[in-house]
Formats: sequence, structure tokens, C-alpha cells
Amino acid sequence: MQELPVISNVNESNSVVKKPNWLRVKLPTGENYRHVRSLVDTHKLHTICESGNCPNMGECWGEGTATFMILGNVCTRSCGFCAVATGRPEAVDWDEPQRVAEAIHLMKVKHAVLTSVDRDELKDGGSIIWHNTIKAVKALNPDTTLETLIPDFKGKAEDIQRIIEAAPEVVSHNIETVERLTRQVRIQAKYRRSMEVLKILKQGGMRTKSGIMCGLGETKEEVLQTMQDLRNSGVDVITLGQYLQPTRKHLPVLRFVHPDEFAEYREAGYNMGFDYVESGPLVRSSYHSEKHVIPGYGKEQWLKQKEMMVQ
Repeated sequence: MQELPVISNVNESNSVVKKPNWLRVKLPTGENYRHVRSLVDTHKLHTICESGNCPNMGECWGEGTATFMILGNVCTRSCGFCAVATGRPEAVDWDEPQRVAEAIHLMKVKHAVLTSVDRDELKDGGSIIWHNTIKAVKALNPDTTLETLIPDFKGKAEDIQRIIEAAPEVVSHNIETVERLTRQVRIQAKYRRSMEVLKILKQGGMRTKSGIMCGLGETKEEVLQTMQDLRNSGVDVITLGQYLQPTRKHLPVLRFVHPDEFAEYREAGYNMGFDYVESGPLVRSSYHSEKHVIPGYGKEQWLKQKEMMVQ
């Protein structure tokens, strides 16, 4: 039997896997970046771009877009990969939905992404604020498309239904890793529960999306199985990217996945029937998300590329 990689205790892991050249990114600069930076600070907004140490922050903010994190910046869960602080969150700010809507309006973006920390201490899991924020954004920005990257709400149908009723263009919930590693990577989450959440969203008429991080010790076969499980749950859009260790206290990178392997996952994803597959070392859940709203766009571009290669 093949011995599968395991994630070592992060406190004992002092080895550093050297980053390859394809993972280098430019520092955030430019007038648009400074403008978004100013708006985020002025309106006291939290962005996963900052809290999650996203490598694409300079590119996305430079284009005048950002992923806003609602319900505070302290999470009740302690996932081994995430840079967001864990602890006791502050009280719910019921004025936050309007502030987020106004910031999106000031930024004049055509597509916005919302995400949040987990708020397991709340009876509704934060779903009411989620519903109110989606509605506020749509009311003030009727021409703006919206993606929502939601927690699992512990699988509670009533909370999930609030998202469906608010009707964002895309609803995303990340599976993050393969089933075997879920207990180590997403400590308080459950692989099958997340699959069920995605299935409920799809049955509710939502365009659904999920993401996988690579480099945590999973095998190619496990990644492909996870992709198939997501497709069986009705997921339309999938993102695959390289896991990057936020700090030495977090799970270590066991492998840097080559761009060619990400290209294989992209090919496999389209063959499985996904409508859009975003796969590459620097891909994050909200990367190029404005394109994920358009049904058929990803597959159409993939087919065109295949035709050009044949010619």
C-alpha cells in the first residue's frame, strides 16, 4: 500500500520549501490601489485580501476591486491554513450592510465579492447579516453582480435558505482540501457537510462555486476525487490554487505544485462538466471572479484554446 503524505505538527516544522519562480508577485502599487486602500480604511471595512494575505491583492486592488469580509475580522474557528485571527468576535454591527453597500457604490465596481468569518456563537450563524448585506448591496448597486463566499452555517437549512432568498449571482463555499486531510486543515468543518451545503444551494437555483488548495500533502488522485465529488454536488465553478503558509504557526507547505499539474486539473475539470475551471499556482477563490458569473464563458474559452493548439 502506498504511504500517503501527512501534515506534521506545525510547531515542529522548521523546514522551508523554497518557493519556485512561478510564485513571485509584484508589490501593491498604483493610483487605483491607493484609492481602494483609502476607501477600505475610511469606511472601517475588513477585507479578506488583507486578513488572508492574498498574493493577488496588488493586482485586484489595482483594478479597483476587493473582497469584503463582513461580520468582523475574528473567527470562531481555527483552521490550520488561515491567517484570519481566531477568538471571541465583537458584537454584530447591524449598520455594516449599509456601509459595505456604500463602499461598493463609491468604488464603482461592476462585480463585488463578499465573504465572512465563521460566527458559530450566533444562533443564526451570521446568516441574517449576510442576507441584509446582499440586499443592501443590490439595492444601492443594481448593476453590480455579486459573489458570496459563505461559511457552512453548520449545515442548517434555515440559514442557507436566507442566502438563497437574497439571490446573489454566485454562491461559493470552499471545500479547501481533500476528505482525508479535512480534519487537519479545516478543524471544525466536515467534508460531507460542505458537499451537502453546496447541493442545497444548487437545488435552490444558485450558481455554485468551490475551491481547493494544493500542496498540503494530498495526492493527484485525491484532488481528482474531490473535484468529482464537487461536480456530483452540482458545483458549476471550481478554483484550484497553491497553498501558501501564512506564518510559521500554520500548516507547512509540503509541495509546490507545478503549473503543468494545474493545467491537468483544468483539463480534467472541464471534462467532468464544470462550467468554469480556474486553475493555477496563484489562483485564489475570488481571483477573476467577475468572469465566473457568466454561464458558459470559461468552457467557451477553453474550447477556443484547444482549437488553437490543434491548428
